[in-house]
Amino acid sequence: RAAAAVSQAGHITPEKFYVEACDDGADDVLAIDRVSTEVTLTVKKDVPPSAVTRPIYGILGTIRLVAGTYLIVITKKKKVGEIFSHAIWKATDFDILSYKKTMLHLTDIQLQDNKVFLSMLSHVLSVDGFYFSTTYDLTHTLQRLANTSPEFQEMSLLERADPRFVWNGHLLREFAAQPEIHRFATPVMHGFITMHSCSINGKCFDWLLVSRRSCFRAGVRYYVRGIDSEGHAANFVETEQIVHYKGSKASFVQTRGSIPFFWSQRPNLKYKPKPQISKSVNHMDGFQRHFDSQIISYGKQMIVNLVNQKGSEKPLEQTFAKMVNSMANGMVKYIAFDFHKECSRMRWDRLQILMDQLAEQQDEFSYFLVDSDGKIVTQQEGIFRSNCMDCLDRTNVIQSLLARRSLQAQLQRLGVLHVGQRIEEQADFEKIYKNAWADNANACAKQYAGTGALKTDYTRTGKRTQWGLIMDGWNSLIRYYKNNFSDGFRQDAIDLFLGNYSVDEVEPASPLHVKKDWKFLALPIIMVVAFSMCIICLLMAGDTWTETLAYVLFWGSASFGTFAIILYNGKDFVDAPKLVQKEKMD
Repeated sequence: RAAAAVSQAGHITPEKFYVEACDDGADDVLAIDRVSTEVTLTVKKDVPPSAVTRPIYGILGTIRLVAGTYLIVITKKKKVGEIFSHAIWKATDFDILSYKKTMLHLTDIQLQDNKVFLSMLSHVLSVDGFYFSTTYDLTHTLQRLANTSPEFQEMSLLERADPRFVWNGHLLREFAAQPEIHRFATPVMHGFITMHSCSINGKCFDWLLVSRRSCFRAGVRYYVRGIDSEGHAANFVETEQIVHYKGSKASFVQTRGSIPFFWSQRPNLKYKPKPQISKSVNHMDGFQRHFDSQIISYGKQMIVNLVNQKGSEKPLEQTFAKMVNSMANGMVKYIAFDFHKECSRMRWDRLQILMDQLAEQQDEFSYFLVDSDGKIVTQQEGIFRSNCMDCLDRTNVIQSLLARRSLQAQLQRLGVLHVGQRIEEQADFEKIYKNAWADNANACAKQYAGTGALKTDYTRTGKRTQWGLIMDGWNSLIRYYKNNFSDGFRQDAIDLFLGNYSVDEVEPASPLHVKKDWKFLALPIIMVVAFSMCIICLLMAGDTWTETLAYVLFWGSASFGTFAIILYNGKDFVDAPKLVQKEKMD
């Protein structure tokens, strides 16, 4: 197949959707019946001339909403670059097409619900970071791809993809059931990809960074923490750094993921809700499952826990350490490093302490390297699994330092760096490197917390700046607002998209109509009125200052009292998810 992704043409008639194959010269056309929803193969000459034609770049899949089935297609793409002469694309725009030609069969409430579900899908699709290739398997690391069977090579991209990283896996389930139409289905990963052609000592090489977000236990920052009963961790991301030089390929893989036992941190209007470790479940079950599957995927595990070792984060660190101890698995090691305490007052040089502690382990894990003849020279034997609370800001800083150390060894081995040369001294490359890792932090943070990452001034420049602190403050404020007042909707949108919630067309009442308690409306109004009265009394003083003071005290205490009641019932005032009530609500 040609490396350039040929645009597929989509044709629409009142009865059917037609999608042409993206292979050059292929005659196959996919026909989707808009009434029976049946999917069949036909040929170009069967497409009626009256059909409305438009370019599309791939089928994301189908989903059932209140109004019936919808087809989601990619309508715009941007080329990211090429991996080993395979084009990699970022999907930048999508269309959600209704099978039904009219909405007359719906009641007003159903119409309203359908609109909300559509806006949820649009919201997920509007989050930057969907990538695909029609010829290359983006969901696997170089090492996994190198250790496959000939049968694996023959499979379609959809069949062979790692299900953890196919974000439209649920949307493609009907396509997956019909092997003959697999090549019309585009597996899409969510995360971050950047590629750069770099030069050191006049030697040109390609440097890539790929972060794959897992679609298991996916969600937003405060509603999805810890693990589920299957052992899937929240905000799990596999990050691979790849070097391609004169036909040789090297890769270094790391993972990040929430602290892997059952804990939650529900928004409750406080700036930092207190994390709660669940008391009613057996943590060891899920914990064991998590590490069993990690060991199968990556080999030895070196846990790097960066949370605070005092305050509300302390119990999480203690529990994690205790559980690793009691699991007593020689494949799993644990190190705790109190990032905030060690680096307080801008002492970022102290990160070297952690790097020195991990150096021996990193050399033992090695990295993956295959020479220009395709012969495997070294394999990566183990992995660093880093985490902080969100696995965003602190985690990304440490991952970028580990990746740089690995890159140093790879470039020396490939002969790009001379003996004794350091990456830090290569000013041009260092700038590309730091900015790419900061962009990676931003992408992962936007997808999980709703804003860009914190501490990226350090990742970009190697220094903390006053401006960086101001930007962190601003981002923290936006995170606070989103976590409390819009993340329920974001969580619902992700659950709908990934199939954790299925719309029931028959059921009249959808969970979207949860009636709000009277206090939800009354208390904020009382608080605003009382506060306004307090200000008015201050501005329009009474006859005597004692009278003014009495009024101000009365209205002041009324507004403060309602504010206290609101804070006490904080959980009722935040925007909570409505669709999925499983472990997320622990």
